[in-house]
Formats: sequence, C-alpha cells, structure tokens
Amino acid sequence: MCASVAGLLIGVPSLRLKGDYLALVTLGFGEIIRVIFQNTESLGGALGLSPIPAYTNIFWTYGFVALAVFVVVCLTRSTYGRGFLATRDDEIAAEAIGLDTTRYKIVAFVIGAFFAGVAGGLYGHFKQSIYPTGFDFTKSIEIVVMVILGGMGNTLGVILAAILLTALPEMLRPIAEYRMVLYSFLLIVLMLARPQGLFNFRWRGAKSVV
Repeated sequence: MCASVAGLLIGVPSLRLKGDYLALVTLGFGEIIRVIFQNTESLGGALGLSPIPAYTNIFWTYGFVALAVFVVVCLTRSTYGRGFLATRDDEIAAEAIGLDTTRYKIVAFVIGAFFAGVAGGLYGHFKQSIYPTGFDFTKSIEIVVMVILGGMGNTLGVILAAILLTALPEMLRPIAEYRMVLYSFLLIVLMLARPQGLFNFRWRGAKSVV
C-alpha cells in the first residue's frame, strides 16, 4: 500500500511527460529515494535494515507471482484495459478519441508500484536484510532490459526474459573474469537481432487489439 501511495505521489507530477523525459524523471526519483534512505539513520542508513524475519518461502513467492500475472492478464483483456493498450500503442490517437491518457498512465504506475512493493517485501523477508546499494541505477536498467528483451506488452515473454537474465550471469560464473563483458555483449547482440523482443509472442487464444 505504501508503495502504491509513493507511486501516486511520483506519478501525478511526472506522468504528464512523455518518452525519454518520463524515463529520466522516474529514474531520477529512484536515485533520490535511494540517497534519502541511505542517509536516514532511522531506516538503517548505509548499513540497511537487518535483521528481517525470514517469512518468504516458495509458497508465498510463486503465489504472488501467479496473482500478479492473473491480475495483469485480466486487466489487459478487460474493457478498461483496452485503454491501457490504446495509450501504449498511440497516445495521440487515444487522446483524439477521448481517452484520458494521463489517468491511464497514473493508474498503471500505481498498480506497477504496488506489485513492486510486494516484490520488495518478499525480497526483504527472503534476504533478511535490505541495503540501499541493492536498488541503484544498475538495478533499474536491469529491469528495463528484461522488459525490452521480453517484448513490450508481452507478459509471458517478460517472465521468460527475467528468468533468462537471472540465470545467465550464474551460467557464466565459471569464466568470472570475462562474465560481465560476455553478458553485456550477449545483451547487445540480442537487442540488435531481436529489437521487437526475444520472446515476442502472444498467449494462445489472445486476440489482437485493433
């Protein structure tokens, strides 16, 4: 809930921007929040929060994953969800037919912030500690890369891309000295070879939106 409120407070002033400017503002807010937490002693400061009770298990993790996927799929296939798709595909055309694209973007931002907060809670109770350095600019870029490789608007593709990008660094661990170089090179090749997304396919039975 707190994450949703934070998403609303950040989304209202920033989501009137478009394209690259919106991305810069949201990344900037992420850095501001990280620095604030890092310099607030009551929140653990640079040492982070610990110890945190170990409540996260496989049931809670996959249960919330299933819930998140269910909500996203149902939402995008609903009447209201068509507004999200129209705003994503062509914001100008969506505004021309009377859709309040700013409202749709704010709602999407709040829903995304809610599930990000849930994921953060699961992460904290699994690691039993949270450090500001674990949520830096690099982590934001890593999440964006997952979405790009999975295919924008493709829920199943993004899930598979997240699994791949999580496992790939571990698979390259035997060549630790060249791991990050090879990892970056593979990402560049994938983006050049598959700019539409590595797993750009639809759920079976899904209908395209005209």
